[in-house]
Amino acid sequence: MVEESLRVALEFRRAFARRQAAEVVELPGGFGVLSEEFAYSHEHNQLVLDAPPSGTDVAGLAEEVLGHLGHRRISVFDDASALALAPGLVAAGYRHETEVVMVHRGPVPPGGGAGPVALAELAPALERQWRCWLPWAADESIAQLVGRRTARAAGAERVLTLAARDVDGEFGSWADLYQDAAGTAQIEDLATAEDRQRRGLADAVLATALRLAADRSPDGLRFLVADAEDWPQQWYARRGFTPVGRTHGFVRM
Repeated sequence: MVEESLRVALEFRRAFARRQAAEVVELPGGFGVLSEEFAYSHEHNQLVLDAPPSGTDVAGLAEEVLGHLGHRRISVFDDASALALAPGLVAAGYRHETEVVMVHRGPVPPGGGAGPVALAELAPALERQWRCWLPWAADESIAQLVGRRTARAAGAERVLTLAARDVDGEFGSWADLYQDAAGTAQIEDLATAEDRQRRGLADAVLATALRLAADRSPDGLRFLVADAEDWPQQWYARRGFTPVGRTHGFVRM
C-alpha cells in the first residue's frame, strides 16, 4: 500500500534525525535538531515538522532554534501543510524545495562492484567533490561536510558508507546505506565525482546498497529521497524506484 510505504519511510527519517542529533528540541508539530560540531550542516541543524498546529509561527520557531546559525532549514513531511506554509515562508526569504520519496519496487540486482569503506579512506574524494560543488566555501565548512558522516553512525542500527573505485583505483562514486532493526533501509547521498561520471560507478553503488539491504531483510522497505526538480528521479525510476509521496524543505541563508 502506497500510504503505508510513505508512513514507514517518514517514520524512519524522523527516527534517524533524532538519533544522530547532538540535541533535540521538541516543537509544536515536530522537533528541531542541533549539532554544534557540525554547525554548517543543514542536515544536523534544522526543524523537522509534520503538520504544525494552525497558527504556529514556523518562521519564528526557526529563529528561536536556529537563530545562532548562518542558515535556516525547515523540513516539512506533510504535503498539505508544506503547501499551506510555502507562501509565507517564501515571502520571508526562504527557498522552497520539493522532494520525492521513492520506494524500490523492482527486482533486487545481484550486487555491484562497490563495498563498505571507512570515512578516513574516502575523505579525500569527498573533500574534492565538496570543493567542486562549493568552491567558495571555507576550509572549516568543507571539513564539517565531510566529517558529518561520523554523526550518522548513531542514526540507525546499520550505517554503511559504500563506494566504487574507478579503473585507476580512485573512488568515483559513493552513498550511505541506513537500515533499522525492522529492515527498513534508506539509500542516501549517492554522488559521483564530476570527472568520473557515465562510467557505471553510481549503478555499482546503488546495486550494492539494494543487495545488502535485501540480504538482511528481503521484505523490508527500501527507499530514497530525490529532488523533484532534477533528473536523478528519472534515473532512479529506470532502476525500479517508484514515487510514493512528497516532502518539502525550506531554506534561508
